Amino acid sequence: MRLPRRVPWESLGELEQVCAWIYTDENDLDAKQRAVHRLAAWKASVPLPHALESTHAILSAILQDAAAASSSSYLSLRMSYASSIIRLVNGLVDPLQLGAYARSIHSIAQQLGLPAWLVELRHAATHEDLPSLEVLRDAAREAMGWLLHNYFLPTLNPSAPSSAPTAPLRPLSPLLKEYKTLMKATTRDATLHVQYRSEITKALRDVERWISEAKVAAASTTGGGVGWEDAAADDGADDDEDAREKWALDRLADALLEKGMLVPLSKKFDSPREQTSLALPRSSIAIWSPLLAHLQSLHPALPLHLVAAITAHLSRPPARTSASREADFGAETVLLEPAADEPKADPTYDLCLASWAKWLADNCASSASTGVSAEEATELKESIVVRIISALGPGCARPGASNATDALLQAVTAGRPKLAAALSILTQGSAQPPSTVTDWDDSVVGVMDTRLNTLLALQNATPTATATAATEDTDPADVPPGSLDETPALAPGWRRLSERDGWRPAPIGVYVGCNAT
Repeated sequence: MRLPRRVPWESLGELEQVCAWIYTDENDLDAKQRAVHRLAAWKASVPLPHALESTHAILSAILQDAAAASSSSYLSLRMSYASSIIRLVNGLVDPLQLGAYARSIHSIAQQLGLPAWLVELRHAATHEDLPSLEVLRDAAREAMGWLLHNYFLPTLNPSAPSSAPTAPLRPLSPLLKEYKTLMKATTRDATLHVQYRSEITKALRDVERWISEAKVAAASTTGGGVGWEDAAADDGADDDEDAREKWALDRLADALLEKGMLVPLSKKFDSPREQTSLALPRSSIAIWSPLLAHLQSLHPALPLHLVAAITAHLSRPPARTSASREADFGAETVLLEPAADEPKADPTYDLCLASWAKWLADNCASSASTGVSAEEATELKESIVVRIISALGPGCARPGASNATDALLQAVTAGRPKLAAALSILTQGSAQPPSTVTDWDDSVVGVMDTRLNTLLALQNATPTATATAATEDTDPADVPPGSLDETPALAPGWRRLSERDGWRPAPIGVYVGCNAT
């Protein structure tokens, strides 16, 4: 569970006031001074988000520039501006180095919508000569404008769509196709493996870098904007990273499940035996198992995301064609915008996906190939089996994928007698047609009417009748005065015990013998 985020302001009105002091009038130095004082007070009480920390540094440099009366402070001004820009860029980029391989600062800044020339200025101020004061002033104005559109406005209006430009996430399919081409060549000719080793390693790193880019894109896609983090790491940071990784792995699983990736385009099952067999082609395993093992060593939850995507496809309702849509509206109805026919159900594709789910349950939990411990491998395998059973159990799978789901359920329950027995009972129960009203006997309806009348009689019982019924079998001497009117209503067949029957007060759990016959 994500813990509440601690913020320095008591309400958004305080942050809005600070924003107004900064951006209402560019030449109002007094307002900017009040904003700096407020930010300094917040900083003394609680760690500031990186955006406010950078705002405080840049505003301090701007005020220092306005108060400079001589050229003796020229170098200190340049250093103040440069350090504030460097800290802004580094604080934005460094937390987003989420992958196993480092990414360039330019690529991350491009995803965040940060101007590229600010990144170049950061590099020049760090490794080369300090830029001129005029260039640094322009950079400070550009940075303050970027902070307004990427932090202040989204924070003050979280429901409004962000106007900040962000680079779209590049497609993953070309990277997977390049990897597949290389692996297919080495599979057919083993002598090419040494020649293509470096290119295969580069392809694996490209896929991992795409996952890192997807984590950055997840912040803006899921409504988190740039994904600002507090200056000090808190307990909620891990939850944020897990959410971003989950989003990225879901996109990766969807790309792997496209036709031509894990499922070869030329795979066909001709015989009835092959239509229920979950044996994957050796070529497919040789091509994709190195990539899956490499990614799982960096992202242990990848098999669960793949199985979840496979089971979601197998349990998805069948696609509807335009003819079926027209039948719903009637023969005389004309659709103004006829929708294109959705892809038809492909039993071969479904069976191949089920084969991959079984392979993931059997092999992706191997500690030798993924580097996980035996205990973690066992837990991962059990989680995959539970995911398959819960998603493809009786009544969950769609009719078009019955062969694939039945074969997959039988495969995952093999070697688990209790699970197989429970699944068979549920399958038999779901196979029985539901009973209808015409199958009911008249005596069953009579019993239901009797119970309904009893409940209605209890609901409509008067207080006088209730008190009379409750005191028929009770000694008046055992009832305290004035308690007759407060006696609760009792269901037919029940009566209240008294001391005459042997009842006495006792703690909970102590047996009291009563003559209640």
